[in-house]
Amino acid sequence: MGNRFKKNICVFCSSSNTLAKEFYADAELFGELLAKAGFDLVYGGSNVGTMYSVAKKAKENGSKVYGVMPKKLHSFGVYSEECDEYYLTDNMRNRKTKLDELSDGVVAMPGGFGTLEEVSEILCHKQLGYNNKPIVFLNTNGFFDHLLEFFQNISDNSFSKNSVHNLYYVADTPQEAVDYLLNYEYGAKEVKPEDIYTTAIAG
Repeated sequence: MGNRFKKNICVFCSSSNTLAKEFYADAELFGELLAKAGFDLVYGGSNVGTMYSVAKKAKENGSKVYGVMPKKLHSFGVYSEECDEYYLTDNMRNRKTKLDELSDGVVAMPGGFGTLEEVSEILCHKQLGYNNKPIVFLNTNGFFDHLLEFFQNISDNSFSKNSVHNLYYVADTPQEAVDYLLNYEYGAKEVKPEDIYTTAIAG
């Protein structure tokens, strides 16, 4: 088992209340299992969507919950008052920075453009050696299948090395996601230029 001192896991997911029930069910189960495994939760601070589903269950089962939300969204009244700590940021970029600062790992659950943007930035940072966090896609109902095909297309066409696929893990169930987080080897990892750059030019 990996290094198990207390860790904060950030979730990127949806703020929609109109999803298929399976997405809420997986979010709730993930929040419960995450807490029971001894992790604390970092998330976007909302009281709607799967964001709230995972946060509510995590807190009910013993996690400390950190919420981070831009002032503009907070003014819309979609914030949760159940967080143990709450941070307001000036904008979305600052929000991502704070989420990153607070977290030791990331789980992307099915979501929209915000989720895609957030997890893409963390992946890019890991690729360049700015972090060595576990990055997990919780692939409920095969939601990320087409995105993962696109990731493969990127490397197939030499826009990245095949090794980029080692930067993330795809979990089909909440339990599989939590097991990966439990067994991950946390800590710094050296990244060399040859791990990132390809200098040969196609003929």
